[in-house]
Amino acid sequence: MDSNISFWIFFNLFVIVMLVLDLFVFHRKPHAVTLKEALLTSLFWIVLALGFNVLVYYWRGEQAAMEFLTGYLIEKSLSVDNLFVFILIFGYFGVPLKYQHNLLFWGVFGALVLRAIFILVGVALITKFHFLIYILGAFLIYTGIKMAMSKGAEVDPADNPLVKWASRHLPITKTAVGGKFFTKVNGKWHATPMFLVLIMIESTDVVFAVDSIPAILAISKDPFIVYTSNVFALLGLRALYFALAGIMQLFHYLHYGLSVILAFIGVKLLISDFYKIDMGYALMVVGAILAISVIASLLFPKKDSELPTPPKPDEE
Repeated sequence: MDSNISFWIFFNLFVIVMLVLDLFVFHRKPHAVTLKEALLTSLFWIVLALGFNVLVYYWRGEQAAMEFLTGYLIEKSLSVDNLFVFILIFGYFGVPLKYQHNLLFWGVFGALVLRAIFILVGVALITKFHFLIYILGAFLIYTGIKMAMSKGAEVDPADNPLVKWASRHLPITKTAVGGKFFTKVNGKWHATPMFLVLIMIESTDVVFAVDSIPAILAISKDPFIVYTSNVFALLGLRALYFALAGIMQLFHYLHYGLSVILAFIGVKLLISDFYKIDMGYALMVVGAILAISVIASLLFPKKDSELPTPPKPDEE
């Protein structure tokens, strides 16, 4: 049974409802998210994603369910690796904890829109031009090698071209104004530092998408599977950030595992016309690599972490 427009509409309405509840009900008043709240919320999104995976199994079959789960694991893992960058951004701009959730909310909302566009365009291009799978496979291998050779999160907000442009051409207040993105000063609208942070988060997600979208397209060509696995990974991103922000250094080997996974998927794609690796085996390989990288991180902890810590709740 193929995806139909009504199910697309229903799924997106569900996402919108959940986002509205999150922003205007559960987080109506800005506050520092506690570890307990973050863990429970993160668990909720994980259980919801797994429940949807069961629905996909009965609706679309075993193959589609394994594609969803594999894609979800990869996107979720890439999200964990990308949380390092969010910590650096918030630390650079000195964003108080009580405003970070709101920023991540709008960052995720923008990411959902951008990912939807990238996914639809990517699926259409691969479907029409088959040779692109070889370019995609080679790109994933290159990305994996580059990730393995990198030293982790490398970002300098001061060098972001959009932030530079906004700083030069927009009137910006010197201090945050209750977490608002815009405020009136002497009757004129001014952007606040929070708006610069949002620009930084949104533009950084475009870079993230360059890695994640090709990876999930290599797993499945079904736009619905690709999109929904991305959405569930992104929806749980904020809770995951607050749950792991204080212990991110424990996962210092994760990006090596991710680099191997990207290279593996790239090879899988390159040989797909000659030899198809069963999705069940691919799922086991991805799961095993993630487990090994996490276990290695715990067994061999980083002694002198250079990871910046999020600002304290009372910082303004």
